[in-house]
Amino acid sequence: MAAAHGSLHVITSKHEWDAKVFEATTNGKIGKKLLPLKIVVDFTASWCGPCKMIAPFYAELSEKYPQLVFLKVDVDEMAEVSAEWDVRAMPTFIFIKDGKQIDKLVGLNQPELEKKVLNCVAMTQSA
Repeated sequence: MAAAHGSLHVITSKHEWDAKVFEATTNGKIGKKLLPLKIVVDFTASWCGPCKMIAPFYAELSEKYPQLVFLKVDVDEMAEVSAEWDVRAMPTFIFIKDGKQIDKLVGLNQPELEKKVLNCVAMTQSA
């Protein structure tokens, strides 16, 4: 079972993926408003060196920005989901709002990843 918002959710099945995207799209509560939550997905692989290097930083971001939903998907275990989102290199970070991609980052770039996460946080606060 996946953990609560504000922590990293490791997705291991298509059903779990669909459930988390649905939950974030329809059930995000911020204050008394019902707003869709933004999702940040780390498409990774166990054999990927850069993925291993950025993993602790990604986990830190999930704790630092609990208003977002952070997911981690292994491309080898979840090939169908990876193909749906056109993931061709790792790590790939996809930013999702209302079930649609709003941004993407490919590669190991911590400053750019945090910048894009902050953009999502700003969108959440202004929504």
